[in-house]
Formats: sequence, C-alpha cells, structure tokens
Amino acid sequence: MKISEAIRSRRSVRKYEERPVEREKIEQLLRAAMQAPSAGNQQAWEFLVVENKEMLQKLAKAHPYALPMAKAALGILVLSKEAALKYPAYWQQDLAAATQNLLLEAVELGLGAVWMGVAPEEERMQFIKDLFQLPQGVTPFAMLAVGYSPDNQFVDRFDATRIHYEQY
Repeated sequence: MKISEAIRSRRSVRKYEERPVEREKIEQLLRAAMQAPSAGNQQAWEFLVVENKEMLQKLAKAHPYALPMAKAALGILVLSKEAALKYPAYWQQDLAAATQNLLLEAVELGLGAVWMGVAPEEERMQFIKDLFQLPQGVTPFAMLAVGYSPDNQFVDRFDATRIHYEQY
C-alpha cells in the first residue's frame, strides 16, 4: 500500500476481533514509530506493549474515552524519557509524530487502532504512572488500542473551506 493510501484509509477503530496480533506485526508497528522525526534527533520515546487482558481492562479505566482498550488485542503506551531530551520543549511533538507513524503502519498491516490522549492531563498521566510503576523521568504521552478490525469504512473528511492561501 502506498503511504497516501494508508493516510486516506486510517480511521480511529474502536472495535476489535478476538484475535491476537502477531509479534512480527507488533515489531513493525514499533519500527514505524521509531522512524518518526524528532527535534534534534532526540528520539525521546519509549513504548510499553500490553497484551495481558487484565491490564488492558485496567487501562480502559484511565479516562472516559479509554474503553476501547478493554476489547483490544493489545495496548501500546507511548512514553517520553526525560533523560533523552535534548530539546525538552518539543517532546510532545516528537511523540505525536511517532504515534501517527504507528497508526499509519497499523493500516498497512491490516490492523485497526485508536489514539487515546493522555498528556497533558495530569490525572491520566498519574493513573498510568501508578498502574505500571513507571520510573521517575518516564512520562506517559498517549495510549493506543490495537487489534484486527471487523470493519473499517472510508469516510472522506476533506473540507475545502478549511484551506487558506496566502492569507487567512
């Protein structure tokens, strides 16, 4: 699939089949994430892969929009490692780029995924820090529910009224 096809096909998928995601595909997702650009090439990301159903159920309680995690084959937590930050003001941009790469790779691999925001909401961040006993200096940014989707329908979101040339 061309990248442009993956971009147009990407959807926030919240329903999954009862089927595990193969280790090779998980690695491909993470490889794609790590190809993202980052400020000064700081690559301050870390990833925590969660396949344990009990932990996925707990993650589904992280916030009101986290319910898809309960039915996902796996969850991926996107984390920032403070020690790797050369340009601290840009860590969220870096991790957002990594997250988007992961979502596009999911489409390429025939998987569905949904990005559920964590940072900058302190309560959500603390919930994940406590649940996984994250070490000092590791900050949760986002979590993704991933799995095989029974349905992924294309929806054209193009809106020409949101485009401005030369001036607003």
